[in-house]
Amino acid sequence: MESLGNKLKTTREGKGWTYDYISRETNMSVRYLEALEKEDFSCFPGEPYILGFLRNYGEVLGINQDELLSLYRSHKIQEQPVPVEQLLKSPSPLPKILRGAAVALVLLILAAGITFFISRLPERSTAAPMAPDTPFAVRAAVQYTLSNDFLERRFYPGDSVLITKGAETFQLVFSSLSDVVTITGHRDPIILDLGQEVTVDLNNDGIHLLRIIASDFVRHNSALGALLRFEQDAQVQLAHIPSIPLATLPAGRATTIFSSPRAHPFTLQVAFQNYCLFRYEILFERDRQGRHEHYHQRFDELNILAQNGIRLGISNAQAVRLQVIGGGRTVPFEAGGPGEVVAADLRWVRDEDNTFRLVLMRLD
Repeated sequence: MESLGNKLKTTREGKGWTYDYISRETNMSVRYLEALEKEDFSCFPGEPYILGFLRNYGEVLGINQDELLSLYRSHKIQEQPVPVEQLLKSPSPLPKILRGAAVALVLLILAAGITFFISRLPERSTAAPMAPDTPFAVRAAVQYTLSNDFLERRFYPGDSVLITKGAETFQLVFSSLSDVVTITGHRDPIILDLGQEVTVDLNNDGIHLLRIIASDFVRHNSALGALLRFEQDAQVQLAHIPSIPLATLPAGRATTIFSSPRAHPFTLQVAFQNYCLFRYEILFERDRQGRHEHYHQRFDELNILAQNGIRLGISNAQAVRLQVIGGGRTVPFEAGGPGEVVAADLRWVRDEDNTFRLVLMRLD
């Protein structure tokens, strides 16, 4: 029988998709995708996370979700075999006829007890009858406070969470649950599918300081609520965008791609014109650490999404065509001259006047 991890890996590779591509399309972290294919569930906070990410990953790959859940359960059963003493336990020596007699005796005793209980009930009840439309209990909305690094609770419609940033306090409300979870209180509604995570810019300063993860819910069933996790996103702190007067940088070592009132995510598009060794590393993002290095051929293309910056290594600067997409703009630029080996950071900096600039800073 095909294993869960092999099923996910062969399906993904059959479509020619990389982890980075799926991560961009689904907002699922690469480390979670890799863990599912390796059947390493130790990095997930709990089983609801595992089930949610499996459903989401299976939907993207076009795999039947029932089949994935069945493979997961089979994996869990193999990890937790039946104890040997239970397998060796001998069958009960009690003959079937005696077991049947024992069951009949128990039923007779229960019937006698019920008859006695009913006979002791008063003929009329003095309690006021309950109105037919009166619910047994009405749950009051709960307000939580994100006071630590994270908060994980099962939220129901009307529940909210208070988040304090500096002198400002923001309230996000679990508004509704249909095919997706809807959270309001932000300038735009926050929509989350099962197993999806998003980062949120609370005070509209271009810095995404909050991560929200929809770990578990049943579609169109508000009564069961949704398991949500709120995290203080330390990976994108404002301190990571240093205040650097561009005039103080060595001449020719920094080139401004474009400026903006606030920093925002951007995509670097790379089109290869010739054979080239290309290396990149995402800067200041906790769950996207690590260096990526690959030899590319002519006509290869690469899209890299980043929030703060990217460290680049290029064996031949003229073998690539580069352009940045972000903030509604597309800006082409060059990293260096023909045959030039380049090491540079493409990253946000703040000037003395608090203007944010996306610059290419040469490291060599």
